[in-house]
Amino acid sequence: MTAPEAEPRLALDPARTALVLVDLMDRIVALPLEPHKGTDVLTTSEEMAATFRAVGAPVVLIRVERPGVPEQPPGSGLVAGLAAPGDIEIVKRTIGGFQGTGLDERLRAHGVSTLVFGGIATNLGVESTARAAGDLGYDLVFVEDAMAAFTAPEHDASVRLDFPRLGTVVTAAEVRFAKS
Repeated sequence: MTAPEAEPRLALDPARTALVLVDLMDRIVALPLEPHKGTDVLTTSEEMAATFRAVGAPVVLIRVERPGVPEQPPGSGLVAGLAAPGDIEIVKRTIGGFQGTGLDERLRAHGVSTLVFGGIATNLGVESTARAAGDLGYDLVFVEDAMAAFTAPEHDASVRLDFPRLGTVVTAAEVRFAKS
C-alpha cells in the first residue's frame, strides 16, 4: 500500500494566476549574476512559461528601456524565442513594471489575482515590481531559482528577508496548478 500523494504546498488556479518575468533581455541575462547564472534563470523561466501557457495562464514579459534615449543599446529586446503569441509584453521605464505601463489594467482584464515572479535582478526589477503588485492587492509568489542578482547577498536578502513578508517563496519544482 502506498501513501496518498501529499497536496503540494502551492496549488495555483490557472484562471487567476499569471507568470511575471522581469528583464530577461540579452544584455541583462549575459551579466555576471549570482547565485544563479543568467542562462540558468532564463532556462528555468522558459520552462515555467511553457507550463503556464499549457494551462492557459497568462505570461507577462517585462523589459526595460532607458527613458529619453531614442536608440536603445544592443540586446534591449527580450531574449529571442522567449515570447509566444498571446503573452503580455510590457516596456517599463522605471525599476518596477507597473508605473505608467498599463500592467495592472491588463492583468485585471484577465481576472488575475496571483502573480508568480522570476527575472533579473531579484532585488531591483523583480522586487520593485512585486512591491507595487502587493500594494495593488495581488497575492505574490516568488520562484527563487528563477531569479538572480548582481551578488548572492543581494539575492539572498530579497529571498530570505523581504519576499517571505510579501508572499510565498518557492522553487520552480514547487509551482503547481490545482487540479480541477
